[in-house]
Amino acid sequence: MTVMHAETVPGTPDVTAATLRRALIAGAQRVMASRDELNRINVFPVPDGDTGSNLAATLGHVLQGALSRRSQHIGELLTGIGNDAIDGARGNSGAIMAQFLYGLAEHARNVPALDARTLAAAVRRGADGARAALANPVEGTIVSVIGAFADALDDAVRQQPDSPRRGFFHALQRARGALADTPKQMPLLQKAGVVDAGARGFVDWLEGIAEYVEGGPRAVRIQGVVPHAANDTVELPAHVHADIDPLRRYCTECLLLGEGMDRERLLAELAELDMDSLVVAGGASRMRVHGHAGSPQVLFDACAAHGRIASMKADDMIMQQRSLESPNRVAVITDSASDLPPVLAERYGIHVVSVRVSLDGREYMDRLGLTASEFYRRMATSGQLPQTSQPPPGDFRRIFEHILGHQDSAVYVGLSRPLSGTLQSAEAGTRGLEKSPVVVDSGHVSAGQSLLAWRAGEMAMAGVDVAAIEAELIRLRPLTMTWALARDISHAVRGGRIPRWAGPAVRWSGLTPIAAINAEGLLKLVGGVFARRNAVYAFARYLAKRTPHATGWRLIVGHADALADGERLFTALHERLPVVEGHLVEIGPAIGAHAGPGSLVVGLQPAP
Repeated sequence: MTVMHAETVPGTPDVTAATLRRALIAGAQRVMASRDELNRINVFPVPDGDTGSNLAATLGHVLQGALSRRSQHIGELLTGIGNDAIDGARGNSGAIMAQFLYGLAEHARNVPALDARTLAAAVRRGADGARAALANPVEGTIVSVIGAFADALDDAVRQQPDSPRRGFFHALQRARGALADTPKQMPLLQKAGVVDAGARGFVDWLEGIAEYVEGGPRAVRIQGVVPHAANDTVELPAHVHADIDPLRRYCTECLLLGEGMDRERLLAELAELDMDSLVVAGGASRMRVHGHAGSPQVLFDACAAHGRIASMKADDMIMQQRSLESPNRVAVITDSASDLPPVLAERYGIHVVSVRVSLDGREYMDRLGLTASEFYRRMATSGQLPQTSQPPPGDFRRIFEHILGHQDSAVYVGLSRPLSGTLQSAEAGTRGLEKSPVVVDSGHVSAGQSLLAWRAGEMAMAGVDVAAIEAELIRLRPLTMTWALARDISHAVRGGRIPRWAGPAVRWSGLTPIAAINAEGLLKLVGGVFARRNAVYAFARYLAKRTPHATGWRLIVGHADALADGERLFTALHERLPVVEGHLVEIGPAIGAHAGPGSLVVGLQPAP
């Protein structure tokens, strides 16, 4: 983005594509080296400790894309960078940075090289676009520093129109000053004794570019932690991590693709909804949308009216905050196929990765994008059988990176390997990480998997190390039982989980089938009860007879849109077994999509 000493076009001060590419690689590497420090000082817009990770992920996507390929044309290079940044943007600061880069490309897409005037005009376009992408721009943040950088380039080109190098260093100095001023503009930063993390990430990017300007190719190979001013290495006071709005706890994002999309219109529509930290970056064919919402699906639905949602995510910032506050505790992660009761997730700080659900041509995030009750309502009116799929590896990688950036170790309690590719997706998400979680195959689904995650969370809270937690889960796996009662097996027959001949046989016989997880981790038919009207009580008797003696049991009962039956079964099992603690939960699509509405699931585990 600036003129370099060795590779300028002969006889001109213009910046070539080759020079720009290497400079931007150096800038991206500088931000990636600063990731942990940027995470540590992150207090705005919410103190979730991920600004460095988000900027590094955004620029990392560009490094793996446009910056990995040689180019002879500035416009071609910047267009690829802008598109890659939008596609890979993560978080509030990442989306703003992406819009800045996209704006650069919009202005310079037709120029083969950059002179000082074009550079200043492109940066101005990027700065204005970054500010316009925000529903409520706040001073003392990354947009303030980007604006100061653009203002200084404008000033420099008026004074020395033929020197992009001098203009860049003049603007860098102005950006450094604007960064130092961010605490004066925002009391939250002043109280914490830090500068804005996103703003410093932008300045770090500029510093990396400057290192290339002064040092040439050597700067591209710089590795390691970047030193910063001493006043930014203070410990953050406890109050900094005190306030995340529980009504807007999900950091929600999606990539939107289409033709002729109107960014300003979408931003105006989203601004009317109950969410904050809104950023809509991009242009007519691709947009990255970011917001903090209480219901991620509200944002997804609004975006779907404008284009096709190509990717989406929703991170629980309150759970991220708990990772920041528990550096010495083992983190516990599971997936939404576990149907983990929310009260247990909150009690033990268990992170949940959403399974994906496809219904009527749309993909949803289980629980976050589509609640269990809404799933069954839509399922009843749909002409197609809903489908479930494992979370993409990137969903696991994102949560693993964040957790292990703040906690020493983690364990993932996953859905039974023979039932789904979810465990394999989690394993793929660990590849290349500096630290990886311990991945444990629960051998169960729904209530049984939930019981194992519950035990892991309990042990982690007690301060037990990850090896002991893993050993306990392996010990408990064969002792944990998962049972299911399916009132209507037509969904399982249509989905191929049960052979077609079983459907008529069940209807003619009046049998209500029962399935159980076997030693191989498969859900198999094991029997049934001849009691249609009193199937709940017959199921309770069936389980009580087959449950081995124990001094106490933990119990989870799940129901598929059948609350009254779930309550009756929960009470009946309490009457027949020595239940120490139990929970009733509505099960989601992992079981419900195949077993259908009215199904009941029971998990039992010996109490510790």
